[in-house]
Amino acid sequence: MEYTGSRYIGEYVDGRMEGEAEYILPTKTKYVGEMKDGMFHGQGTLYFPSGSRYDAIWEKGLVVKGTYTFSDGLQYDAEHWHYCDSYDRRFYTEICYGLKPAGISQLTNMDPPRKIPQGCYDCGDGFYNPTTRVVKDYRNRFLRNTDDDEHEWIIRTCRKGWDEIVGHRPKL
Repeated sequence: MEYTGSRYIGEYVDGRMEGEAEYILPTKTKYVGEMKDGMFHGQGTLYFPSGSRYDAIWEKGLVVKGTYTFSDGLQYDAEHWHYCDSYDRRFYTEICYGLKPAGISQLTNMDPPRKIPQGCYDCGDGFYNPTTRVVKDYRNRFLRNTDDDEHEWIIRTCRKGWDEIVGHRPKL
């Protein structure tokens, strides 16, 4: 673990992680649950820094069955997923609390939305600066450098930190 930056809190059997434990990754994702022979095994939950979680039954490090819950409480259901599909484009908070009055748009699931720094984009897990091509989390900590594909996707699809005139522009 000194090489990976991970931390383990729990018991060892024959030098291997085993029993009830916590395993904290360098990304601050934390596993709490059962371990066997150094792997996730049995019931356990992954807690993500974003506030979301993944409750699962594990076998030799692989998921047998699991449920992902977003930080706002919405549970992902692969068979009956009706959130933000082609028939219903409402955000989860709009489903729970209703739509806003006409003329007051809700731009993100978080209401009010995060304020995006000038010149940056909100790419879902942090803010992206197209000049430096760096994504930092919402607390201004480095997450990653972007490759060309991610850069283009963010520029094309994500919310901007500035206003822009859209629509018809007469030729002058």
